[in-house]
Amino acid sequence: MKKEYDFSKAQKNPYLKKLKTRTTIRLDDEVIEYFQELSGSTEIPYQTLINFYLRDCMEKRLKPDLSWGKKRR
Repeated sequence: MKKEYDFSKAQKNPYLKKLKTRTTIRLDDEVIEYFQELSGSTEIPYQTLINFYLRDCMEKRLKPDLSWGKKRR
């Protein structure tokens, strides 16, 4: 190894924006089981399937129906 390295011409990682963030999220067992079963038939890891689904919702600007939480008169 060199004692010193010259980073004056170094470039930023072009893939940096494509990196993913590790997070903790609580999901119902049934949701995880559903995506795990789907994973078995598609051969795509279930975490990737969940990410694909959430990305699709985001891109389509879908919003959840929260009417079940409102009091009905």
